[in-house]
Amino acid sequence: MITHRIIPCLDVRNGRVVKGVNFEGIQDVASPVEMARFYNECGADELVFYDITASYENRGLFTDILKETAKEIFIPLTVGGGINTLDDFDRVLKCGADKVSVNSGAIKNPDLIPQAARKYGDQCVVLSMDVKRVDGQFKIFKNGGRIDTGIDALEWAVSGEKNGAGELVVNSIDTDGVKNGFDIEMLKEISRLVSIPVIASGGAGKKEDFLDLFNAGCADAGLAASIFHFKQVNIMDLKKYLRDNNIEMRI
Repeated sequence: MITHRIIPCLDVRNGRVVKGVNFEGIQDVASPVEMARFYNECGADELVFYDITASYENRGLFTDILKETAKEIFIPLTVGGGINTLDDFDRVLKCGADKVSVNSGAIKNPDLIPQAARKYGDQCVVLSMDVKRVDGQFKIFKNGGRIDTGIDALEWAVSGEKNGAGELVVNSIDTDGVKNGFDIEMLKEISRLVSIPVIASGGAGKKEDFLDLFNAGCADAGLAASIFHFKQVNIMDLKKYLRDNNIEMRI
């Protein structure tokens, strides 16, 4: 049986963890270093660190705060934001990342994922997809969910795997921060087309949402931010709840 993962996400802007709803209304939460330490100790399987305005502001990712954050944890760390070149991969990995998440950079340069997979291995390359419904179709958005690329999300997921991505993070803009559950309809559509792990992001509001996600068989991991940041759900309690409901967890 596959062990499922629970992954908190640190959305970082100007060196601080922030959170919004539908990618808007951003609020300050805490220091990423403090939060990384907390999640390392409370049972998280992995941690994701996104510099959420790096692509929009056309700059490199904040490496100083990333180095401090990486020092605090002993669980796998995925880092994204402003990843546009192999040099960006190299810089982030040297800061302590285990995996590198690419979003807008892969849209601008479709060769980036195959190049990175060849150099660092596909286990290191994560394709992050910001997806929103447009006229009944799933479309890829870029620059922190600001711009509709017109790219079909299902086709993009398939090409990501073909090009060498080792994982997909599927962020639902429609459900982000709403806390009414993961976008299972969208996740089912994507997961049936790929064989690499799918990480579901956007919409978690309670423990039952993770149970619904894993019972639907459309994701290998559940990623969330605010419900963990604001201690609405305790990660170890969540994992025990899922295990008690026959979901294989690492505890």
